[in-house]
Amino acid sequence: MKIAVSGKGGVGKTLIAAGLACYFAGKKRKVIAIDADSSPNLGITLGLSAERMREIIPLSENKQLIEEKTGTEYSGVYRLHFKVDDVIKDYALKTPLGPDLIVMGSVRSMGGGCACAANSLVRNLLQHLIVERNEVVVMDMEAGVEHLGRGTAEHVDTLLIVTDASRKSLETARSITNLARGHIPQIHLIANRITGTFLANEVDAFSRDLDIGLLGIIPYDQAIADAEVRGQSPLTIPESPALSAITKLGKDIEELF
Repeated sequence: MKIAVSGKGGVGKTLIAAGLACYFAGKKRKVIAIDADSSPNLGITLGLSAERMREIIPLSENKQLIEEKTGTEYSGVYRLHFKVDDVIKDYALKTPLGPDLIVMGSVRSMGGGCACAANSLVRNLLQHLIVERNEVVVMDMEAGVEHLGRGTAEHVDTLLIVTDASRKSLETARSITNLARGHIPQIHLIANRITGTFLANEVDAFSRDLDIGLLGIIPYDQAIADAEVRGQSPLTIPESPALSAITKLGKDIEELF
């Protein structure tokens, strides 16, 4: 089962990605959570400290690893294909809440330079994780639509697009859907931070207009916002309505497969 979680920045996709990863880990499944965001913080939600996260160099910025895997004897020429199973063994971190974490980061071209070698590493690693291995993979994607243009969500089984009821979030969800349609087998909308029937109905109407299923509605939970201010993983909050809804979402995804 390979799941990508996308959406506009700030809609709560990291919480949902982490919650799903923990749900499947709680079912005694082997889970790899991939942080493919340009500002990686999935590990904090999975129980790692902010200090530990600051020590981690995202794979897309690990110059030594990129050179080791893609470098050739010719300047400006890099390898497209190479083994990456050792990368998973060496760089996957066990998190306090269960899932293994790989901090991929986002491929960025610094100062107009070419990011081809880093992109080659990321694409090879993602393809290996998604196509050639049997773990549950949950990817917290970069906010917006750029990751789809680079093909980093190729071959996943389902794309979950997280949105709140704001027009900006919904329009980002529309753009992501239009780019992904025809390339990813299943696309579902997840409504997050919903405070009442009116907002739920707005997102439901949008999903029907876009002709994709509204797979889950996650209610707003002030305790989650408070936990994030304290630096506590919101996944450790007891009796959280939002976390209960994410658990139900995990069960619904299991039924899809």
